[in-house]
Amino acid sequence: MGLSTFKKRTVTCGELRKSDIGKTVTLTGWVDKRRDLGGLIFIDLRDRYGKSQVVFSPERHAGAHEIAKSLRSEYVVSVTGVVNIRPAETENKEIETGEVEVDIIELTILNKSETPPFALDEYVDINEDLRLKFRYLDLRRPSVQQNMIMRHKTCQVVRKYFDKNGFLEIETPILMKSTPEGARDFLVPSRLHHGKFYALPQSPQTYKQILMVAGFDRYFQIVKCFRDEDLRADRQPEFTQIDVEMSFIDEEDIQKITEGAIAEIFQSILEYQVPPSFPVMTYKEAMERYGSDKPDTR
Repeated sequence: MGLSTFKKRTVTCGELRKSDIGKTVTLTGWVDKRRDLGGLIFIDLRDRYGKSQVVFSPERHAGAHEIAKSLRSEYVVSVTGVVNIRPAETENKEIETGEVEVDIIELTILNKSETPPFALDEYVDINEDLRLKFRYLDLRRPSVQQNMIMRHKTCQVVRKYFDKNGFLEIETPILMKSTPEGARDFLVPSRLHHGKFYALPQSPQTYKQILMVAGFDRYFQIVKCFRDEDLRADRQPEFTQIDVEMSFIDEEDIQKITEGAIAEIFQSILEYQVPPSFPVMTYKEAMERYGSDKPDTR
């Protein structure tokens, strides 16, 4: 099989503006919606950056128009065409590219798709089991993609915050000796040592204590942890935590660093200004007033 000959994209589906009118561009993406008006075929082409409307006309390119008749939802295509202003009263103000469209002169189908088991728009309530079965489709939904992007941005903010506060990001081993923690371990059998097992870490507790003894006085890690627990709403067999350890500090130092991290995340990701310091309650006060060491004070 030879190498693919489709053109490399020059812009994403969320980039085009009125300033691009007259340019010849190449886009790649998924067919989001298709409208056949007899003579003209309109496609909303989607990638993770946004959507662009592309138009197939038999007058501009009969071959591309003929191929476009076979396009269906979630086909992956590459298109080349000229950016034009949309006709009056057809602009779509709900998307950033809504003032322009692309008149197509070349179309390549990169991958066909069977009819999806559910619509990928945000207005359809989808059974969670179905979403998980077809996770690769669920991950194409804008809200899910935004969650992934927000998680990525949060990790970047966390790393920058701890770095500027003198912390070192140090990766600790995943395969380790079983140590007493709050839950059961996940065990991995050793191939070389028959009858013996590695444990997946419930937390990097042992290793970060070693780091403190070794003189790495400020450590952090965005780390995967594993706990073999019963499935409940607030339990996961694997989860990610921001793990932090410091030497030569007191309670106020811990509070200051933690509050600063939370404030930085909320400000950078949500543009929300949290109070400069959080309310503090002693354990005794919490138990006397609420009967719980983690009261909901909202």
